[in-house]
Amino acid sequence: MAKTVLRQYWDIPEGTECHRKTYATTSIGGAAGLVVSAYSVALKTPTSFLEGVARTGRYTFTAAAIGAIFGLTSCISAQVREKPDDPLNYLIGGCAGGLILGARTRSYGIGAAACAYMGLTAALVKMGQLEGWQVFAEPKV
Repeated sequence: MAKTVLRQYWDIPEGTECHRKTYATTSIGGAAGLVVSAYSVALKTPTSFLEGVARTGRYTFTAAAIGAIFGLTSCISAQVREKPDDPLNYLIGGCAGGLILGARTRSYGIGAAACAYMGLTAALVKMGQLEGWQVFAEPKV
């Protein structure tokens, strides 16, 4: 399942079709937010139905927004810089997504830390994709 969703993103060439890349990252982020919100509601039971809906929406929409900003920023960065396969585009996109998290939590510190960590993680993922690193290796039978 995870491979299918990520393939939807990686099959689109970098710096092209920004709307499709943004849709893919938004859907990936929204799905991740939905999983996190399910754990949040399951582990800390809300006092009312509306509190549960609000918490679910808060996590889901925040993660979807981070995914959308990441996809849009990294794609536009690749177009503007005319370097589509540069990990710096992913660092910029990850940093922008981290800043959205900081704005959502109303904390400069969280925004700065999320910018650094998400940007670095995204750049490392891109470098790994370019160099052929395998996170989900096929089992040897």
